[in-house]
Amino acid sequence: MTLNQNTLLSGVDPEITERLVANRREFFRSSALKLGALASAPLLLAAASQQAFGQDLPAEITDVLLFALTLEHVEDAFYRSGLEAKGLIPEQYVGVFNQIGKHEAEHVAFLSAALGPKAIDRPKLDLTAGGKYADALTNFETYLTLSQTFEDLGVAAYKGQAGNLISNDDILTAALQIHSVEARHAAMVRRIGGKKSWDGAFDEPMSKEDVLAAAAPFLA
Repeated sequence: MTLNQNTLLSGVDPEITERLVANRREFFRSSALKLGALASAPLLLAAASQQAFGQDLPAEITDVLLFALTLEHVEDAFYRSGLEAKGLIPEQYVGVFNQIGKHEAEHVAFLSAALGPKAIDRPKLDLTAGGKYADALTNFETYLTLSQTFEDLGVAAYKGQAGNLISNDDILTAALQIHSVEARHAAMVRRIGGKKSWDGAFDEPMSKEDVLAAAAPFLA
């Protein structure tokens, strides 16, 4: 099974451009003219998020975005490390994980741009969780297990924070768009592992505290 490798706005659904930038098509056009060859779609989207969101975000929303960025940093680092580990990912799945990794990198860029100077750098990580998953980057089964864990955690985390973003339609829309992509990642990874793509008709959200407790072992 192969995924579309076209990375044009691949980090989020195409609809997000309409929701986030709304009537800012002129902003995209002028930015592209200024950036020239550097005007990749993710770069323009990140710039547009600054234009759309601004930097005067309420503390509650800033807190949620920082929380989301922390999780996206973990996922970004996880997929980068896996793709760099020679022989870890079977050839037939390299394209899948490469695309998922690109999505996570774009999520990081997008959230960082939305936060502006308040954005955090990638924290120090321990992808073995203190040795619990010592073969995380040498055993594909372990890597697959952790991939499912991170993707399921991301889905539950975004769902759990949606209510805290209702005061800003643009940011709520962006979060829901990223949430849907994370859910597709989770389904794909589960299928690769021979598992059902879902556990039931309804997914449960997770609180920030529970998500951070689950992620804490991977934060060095």
